Amino acid sequence: MMTTDRHTDPEPWEIIESRYLYKEPWLTMRKDSVRLPNGKNIDDFYVWESPPWLNVIAVTQNDRIVMIRQYRHGIGKVSFELPAGVHDKPGETLLEAAQRELLEETGYGGGSWTKWMELSAYLASGVCKISEQQLDATEEITVHPVSVEELSALVDNGEILQALHAAPLIKYLCSLKS
Repeated sequence: MMTTDRHTDPEPWEIIESRYLYKEPWLTMRKDSVRLPNGKNIDDFYVWESPPWLNVIAVTQNDRIVMIRQYRHGIGKVSFELPAGVHDKPGETLLEAAQRELLEETGYGGGSWTKWMELSAYLASGVCKISEQQLDATEEITVHPVSVEELSALVDNGEILQALHAAPLIKYLCSLKS
């Protein structure tokens, strides 16, 4: 296990001024002027803001991993992904948002839930189909429960295109080998 000396960690930057350049629910950008701990200033540090993102590795009672396929306009492709979404409902915990997204996008729910990693990923073991999908008007999603071997092939063949989906899946696959 790696050990670190926290006394040598970098210090946070001081925000001198912050101004929103564009503010919409899915695209927010601000420009900060900051002072570094060494006294130097950066007058134009740009920050993209977004609501917390979460995704779910849902493992069925018969050890199938619930994957979805969805078109992503930003990359112009349909690819395999985890059920996922954003935490955008006031008063809802991250866990409740993850459970809601899984149910809405796949119709799966229940099971035992564990926070999986700091990417807001959750591991839901023992899930089962409990309803039909409840998609937003802009969502077109197909559901694909796959075996661990099929999941490993999807990762190995580069069919999981987004890092936020690939990282928790790789951790999951590695945990099975332990």
